[in-house]
Amino acid sequence: MRRLVISAITAAALLTATAACGSSDDAGGSGGQAGGTTKVKVGAIPIVDVAPLHLGIQKGFFTEQGIDVEVVNTTGGAAAVPGVVSGEFDFAFGNLVSLIVARAENLPLKVLAEGNSSTGQQGKDFGGIVVPKDSPITSAAQLAGKTVAVNNLKNIGDTTVRASVRQAGGDPAAVKFVELPFPDMPAALDGKRVDAAWIVEPFFTVAQNQGAKVIASNFVDTAPNLTIAAYFTSEKLLQQKGDLAKRFTAAIEKSLAYAQQHPDEARAVLPSYAKIDPTVAEKMTLPAWTGQINRASVQTLADLMLTDGLVKEKVDLGELLP
Repeated sequence: MRRLVISAITAAALLTATAACGSSDDAGGSGGQAGGTTKVKVGAIPIVDVAPLHLGIQKGFFTEQGIDVEVVNTTGGAAAVPGVVSGEFDFAFGNLVSLIVARAENLPLKVLAEGNSSTGQQGKDFGGIVVPKDSPITSAAQLAGKTVAVNNLKNIGDTTVRASVRQAGGDPAAVKFVELPFPDMPAALDGKRVDAAWIVEPFFTVAQNQGAKVIASNFVDTAPNLTIAAYFTSEKLLQQKGDLAKRFTAAIEKSLAYAQQHPDEARAVLPSYAKIDPTVAEKMTLPAWTGQINRASVQTLADLMLTDGLVKEKVDLGELLP
């Protein structure tokens, strides 16, 4: 949990610094008005998952709500959390494991809307556990004692991989996890530097194009129709700018619905913010953008985190979820 604890400490430090220096409104930055339009900064990792955000900006859904969005790239939820707490970002996208850990550390965050969800289809999700093409491993149960790559340690990757191992009858405590960026995973698999990898699109398709075999859909194994990520903000913004939060939520929910209903347009927006080969974009599986948070699935995640030691005591999800 070292990375997430460091993030929490950083968030607290940044919050103190922000309070000392004044709010972003005072500085004329994020949250300021320009011709009746509210400028906001949104922290988001440049991956397939956030296509609705960029598509919604392109379609004018945020402009309809009087919001001018600047998207600031992050490396993931653990990096977005301190940005929101400090006021650097007005809103951000992050996975639920990062947000639950942050809430367990008493960071004042609140989820506004779903970010993305599993397709719920075994073997047809936008990510999964893959092994090299000639690997003898055919089941998640066989990962015990093996080395599995995840993008962040003690986060949503290893939590859901352990769920697959448990379901298959293996020992989740015996899996050896190593941290590796998603873009590096296909080559690591091909070079057999790891025994397996949890990987998501577009790198999931890239790995399979190179011969990697899918042995489990870890999101599907964790919970039916798992809600994976969410858009969130700080309790401070909700108290001080409740109307802005409502308008942002309305815009992102409209964006999610549009992306779900127009997958071709969601694919088409990807090259505008992410380095994705158009031929890969055509083939890859998109996440589900249901617009709904599956609370039961988030509770399952929280329970697994307690079992695996990511949090020390049960987290009240009512304080985090809308």
